Amino acid sequence: MRLWDYRLISVLPNAQLKAMRYEIGDMVKQYPKIKNRLVSYANDYDIKYLYSLFEDVLDEFDKRKINHNKKYDDEIEKTVKEKSHFQFSYLKLYYEEHNDRYLKQCYYNLQEKADRGIISEQEWNKVEKFMNKFNKEKSIEENDE
Repeated sequence: MRLWDYRLISVLPNAQLKAMRYEIGDMVKQYPKIKNRLVSYANDYDIKYLYSLFEDVLDEFDKRKINHNKKYDDEIEKTVKEKSHFQFSYLKLYYEEHNDRYLKQCYYNLQEKADRGIISEQEWNKVEKFMNKFNKEKSIEENDE
């Protein structure tokens, strides 16, 4: 189970994007007792953080014209509303753990998938192009400081 860094959602291969939707759904159902150690940090946040990622994933589904079960999506939203500790809104909330180091970890995970032929060269090129741009912008920021 993995929550991909929110900054990668726009370039995630379709298989990883689809899997993330279901993994978030599973996490919403388990919340606040998520046991998987790779994502259990989500227990330390309001469930709205999970839903914020879910919304980002659904937005990307729509951009790519990927069909998805609206009934399932509505069930996830309903569960989030029932479990949330603060007023439901459409703010974008992201986990503190999703920092630059985490982004690189996700990148290397995708690189391994590309190396093993799990994702196509075309899909990998999108990820790599994004990371090259990110690294260039990061370098410029660091030089400005």
